[in-house]
Amino acid sequence: MPGPIQSIERAAAVLRLLARGSGHHGLTEIADSLGLARGTAHGILRTLQRVEFVEQDHTTGRYRLGAALLHLGTSYLDANELRSRSINWADTLAARSGQEVRIGMHHDGAVLVVHHVFRPDDSVQTLGIGAMLPLHATALGKVLLAYDPDLSAAARRRELTSLTRRTITRTQMLERVLTEVRGQGWAGEAEEYMPGEASIAAPIRIPGGLVIGAIGISGAADRLCDSAGRPRATLVRQVVQAAEAVTTSLVDEN
Repeated sequence: MPGPIQSIERAAAVLRLLARGSGHHGLTEIADSLGLARGTAHGILRTLQRVEFVEQDHTTGRYRLGAALLHLGTSYLDANELRSRSINWADTLAARSGQEVRIGMHHDGAVLVVHHVFRPDDSVQTLGIGAMLPLHATALGKVLLAYDPDLSAAARRRELTSLTRRTITRTQMLERVLTEVRGQGWAGEAEEYMPGEASIAAPIRIPGGLVIGAIGISGAADRLCDSAGRPRATLVRQVVQAAEAVTTSLVDEN
């Protein structure tokens, strides 16, 4: 059987991106959100324009769904599906890293924890499934913000609540951090959400590159970070590899 056609997967991801939020995106936003080169994204958009699936606003240059596309569902995985498809990789990540693992999706302006694996030790822990975490102060949230232009725009319009002395509260600083996240492919934070704790997360994608969730670890800052406060490279690799494994499993099933 022939394998998937990458160009079609990417075009579908562009349409899904345009179908959510405001539905109006610039070329750079689309390329950054899907991890594509600008030239590649522009070629896909021109093709979709030609078949009237996408329209371009001649005043702003931004793109939106076209009139020929009468209906397009967002087609993202719901929480139960994402949890069921990533549960094995979350268990493996907890065992390898020695830290607790969370999988999150955006819901109502926050990170919804859809799966939680305890730290593999004998300490008392509380199950966090269903918890709502702040987008701007957690690694999971930063990943979701970095790859969703509408979500990050909404965050810029709100007050960034200070939770600790290290929480990012200025939108300019948050934008710089989100740019770094897109460039390196993962997010980290140290004591921005809770004193003494840190987290690392990476994006989960569906075919075409659309980010629909994130997987990450959290634990004591001195265990996740080096003496300079930077996330430990070994743990970053483990988180990124887990995210890539979940992404691959989603691609294989589609």
